[in-house]
Amino acid sequence: MLAGLEQVRGWQEDFYRNLHQHPELSRQETETAATVASRMRECGFDLHEHVGGTGVVAVLRNGAGPTVLLRADMDALPVREQTGLPYASEATASDGSGNQVPVMHACGHDVHVTCLLGAAALLARAKDRWTGTVIALFQPAEELGDGAARMVDDGIAELVGKVDVALAQHVLPFPSGLVATRPGPVLSAADSMRITVYGRGAHGSMPQASVDPAVLAAMIVVRLQTVISREVAPTDPAVLTVGSIQAGSKSNVIGDHAVIELNVRSYNDQTRGHILDAVRRIVTAECQASQSPKDPDIELFDRFPPTHNDPGTTASVRAAFDDYFGDRATTLPLQTASEDFSDIPNALEVPYSYWGIGGIDPDTYAAAAKAGRISQDIPVNHSPNFAPVIQPTLDTGTQALVTAALAWLAPD
Repeated sequence: MLAGLEQVRGWQEDFYRNLHQHPELSRQETETAATVASRMRECGFDLHEHVGGTGVVAVLRNGAGPTVLLRADMDALPVREQTGLPYASEATASDGSGNQVPVMHACGHDVHVTCLLGAAALLARAKDRWTGTVIALFQPAEELGDGAARMVDDGIAELVGKVDVALAQHVLPFPSGLVATRPGPVLSAADSMRITVYGRGAHGSMPQASVDPAVLAAMIVVRLQTVISREVAPTDPAVLTVGSIQAGSKSNVIGDHAVIELNVRSYNDQTRGHILDAVRRIVTAECQASQSPKDPDIELFDRFPPTHNDPGTTASVRAAFDDYFGDRATTLPLQTASEDFSDIPNALEVPYSYWGIGGIDPDTYAAAAKAGRISQDIPVNHSPNFAPVIQPTLDTGTQALVTAALAWLAPD
């Protein structure tokens, strides 16, 4: 089946360059979705469009057998590209707040879409080699953390029926040509929190008349540093980052409120709940200690579920990768990034596995590793310089999807 990759490779590479050059923001993936739907229709898939907004669900039935769901995300980021590539994006768009922003595929979702299209084409061309059903799911709005949930709410379970396994992949900043799996926790849950604390405004020369929200916010930030270091076990990975503090408008004016925005990463529901409860407890206590005239407002937003690979499913994927890729199949380190993919298999109540593929030129990566400069010289996802090399990245991602799917569709 993968011998047909040579015929697929040409249009895949052109498709990738075009998609990279014409990215679309979350919930705006209309042209991407239309192009995807056209390709899948040509391959003989049954199409469900506009699922959860701009999502595409393509179904190819090929006799009795398991149903395998393969997922790719489609959205880009409000980032100005700085790669200097001949196919670099110069696109702009209006974001959800009405601001005109640059747009770039800075997270590699263009790779994911292109690889899934190629894998679907190969499966459709060789229906005599497997039996069962393939569902190719192209998801919008992963970067907002709600694209998968929107597809679930739009009735994806009724569209696809019974599913046996769900599979997905992500291009990451390690050498292209490698595939990496990991059983159990693989991506963190993520929770952003916006906290507004209230004070009493006054002239900067008369602080006794105020309740200073800047001081209150500062005390909260300092105390929050103890949540991970003193309330979470060292063997339980977690991160709490205060990313934004806003208070006041002038040097000699004490304002009446401050806004703190923070982000929490964790790998299990118990730790996640404990950290969020600790943040609320500390904020409330510091407000009381400062005699804040009003209770704080605490808002959770941009929430992502944890990604926890089913061990049995991942063992099957790893065995298939070992057979096909040999020493290019490796183990994926625990990732602190977050994804919403798991919302789909969790809603469908099916096991899943999520793996990584490398996207960095191997020689470039090796030189950075030899110099001890991986962090400095290798662009990571969401960087304006992140641009996976076209090959062998596309070949590897396509091969990985086909090989993993066949572990169920053609196990012998």
